[in-house]
Amino acid sequence: MDPQTVGFIGIGVLFLLLFIGMPIGFALAFTGFWGLALITDIEVALPTLVRSFNGTFTTYSFTVIPLFVIMGELATVSGLSQGVYTLADRLLRRLPGGLAVATLAGCAGFASICGSSVATAATIGRVALPEMKKYGYDTYLATGSVAAGGTLGFLIPPSIGFVVYGILTEQSIGKLLVSGILPGILLVTAFVAIVVLWVMIFPGAAPENLERVGIKEKLKALGAVWELILVFFLVMGGIYFGLFTPTEAGAVGAFFLFVVTLLKRKLTRPLLFTALASTVRVSVMIFMILAGAYVFTYFMALTMIPMNLAVQLSSMTVSRYLILAVILGGYLLLGCFLDATSMMVLTLPVIFPTILKLGFDPIWFGVISVLMMEAGLITPPLGLNIFVIAGVAEEPMETVFKGALVFLIPIFTVVLLVTLYPQIVLFLPQIMGR
Repeated sequence: MDPQTVGFIGIGVLFLLLFIGMPIGFALAFTGFWGLALITDIEVALPTLVRSFNGTFTTYSFTVIPLFVIMGELATVSGLSQGVYTLADRLLRRLPGGLAVATLAGCAGFASICGSSVATAATIGRVALPEMKKYGYDTYLATGSVAAGGTLGFLIPPSIGFVVYGILTEQSIGKLLVSGILPGILLVTAFVAIVVLWVMIFPGAAPENLERVGIKEKLKALGAVWELILVFFLVMGGIYFGLFTPTEAGAVGAFFLFVVTLLKRKLTRPLLFTALASTVRVSVMIFMILAGAYVFTYFMALTMIPMNLAVQLSSMTVSRYLILAVILGGYLLLGCFLDATSMMVLTLPVIFPTILKLGFDPIWFGVISVLMMEAGLITPPLGLNIFVIAGVAEEPMETVFKGALVFLIPIFTVVLLVTLYPQIVLFLPQIMGR
């Protein structure tokens, strides 16, 4: 059997394993291992499997993942997540749909030190949803804004999505993280615009007036989150000006938040154990997916499917943007069934050579792909943020889906804008320190 036929059979087996519920890391490793064994022999496949797992769990640069994860855990333990939402509420509650706008701003603020969309949605959701329910906000608007705001954790740096993309494509993680800043600001603005338009069209979706907040309360709320502002500038400023590598920046941020949590006397032994256990669980899950992806990538490389696909697509007479649109449409379709990290490790070994062959900038495509994966997080039937918010809000998933779907409009708009104007993505990485 020729390698390409084995490759197509392997892809079919992989999707079958995912369909029956096998964790994606194991499915990738299983398919890649037996595919390699069929093309070569077991004596080649076995060392490749061992090398992939050993390399993933022992590579120094990969330690950035648990460091970014524990930053989010410590921010939650220290109460900064509550403080972020409180500050946003004090500053923005007088806008149309002010609490929903504050929720989006709170999600953006927490995302700047968290890196996980699901954690962002769950953390801010626990704080924001009871407040919006208390003031009579429409359930669709309340749950939809939290679910959509949570997706910002995958885009606004420090983002685990960019770290995984950089590892899989061998691109600069620092440049990828910096590239998400301007699109992140643009997306937050677009989300806020949707909320304001929603309330203007349907005035009953939110109360017209909330009590005015004095300047002293605003300053007090700002003083409660100075640590978050400082840690963001420490991490991203250090990366941007070339003072730290992403791994070093993650260590600085995690240590700073650890000290802050100690000084606030919030770090009890049970809470520390919970934060560390959660960090280990999330990190090991990501490492398992990455290790399996490496095995599968070796298999795909031997089948020549990615290279042949790149040659065939790049030789087509149609516009390269039409091919890009097909690829992005595939991401949206996969988002109906897979989580964002799984989509990334599943597709990049196949389509990344095509992106390079078509002449697209790999940093730019990283942002585009992350944006489309954000859309997948709120797309039925398996948008992970929908499951999280449905559980937090104790509402049916159909309700949360209906509220979140309107937020696909700003995501697609931002994708279009960064496609038409790539400098939105590339400007900061091009001028950052080396």
